[in-house]
Amino acid sequence: MLKLITISLFILLAFTNFECQKKSSEVDRVYTDHFKGRLEIKGICMNYTIKLLEGEMDPALYQKSWTDQHSGKTHTNVFALASQCTFPAEIKEGDEFYFKIETETNQNCGVCLAFYPTPSKKLAIRVISNP
Repeated sequence: MLKLITISLFILLAFTNFECQKKSSEVDRVYTDHFKGRLEIKGICMNYTIKLLEGEMDPALYQKSWTDQHSGKTHTNVFALASQCTFPAEIKEGDEFYFKIETETNQNCGVCLAFYPTPSKKLAIRVISNP
């Protein structure tokens, strides 16, 4: 009888451990799909510069260091917004938000052509939420 209880307890613990590992890996997958950013510069005509604050993003997708030619200020870990049509208008300069990288970059909206300097690296993103 003791042997049966021991085996049952072992199976229960093994199953519980498997479920915890499964949930942990699901959380890790979601975290790696999302990033936290901040709108550094809200330039004219959607010439926006976004700073990566959190998340493991491929460094080839953003600039480690970029100097705004207009202000002379140097920014780190930034990219230019390439999804002007879907970026929420209510996000102000300095606001932080969570986002995903968009693979579809079809932008069908009117954007004026006035220029404000932005980093050369551009990313299409979809804002998920503001913290």
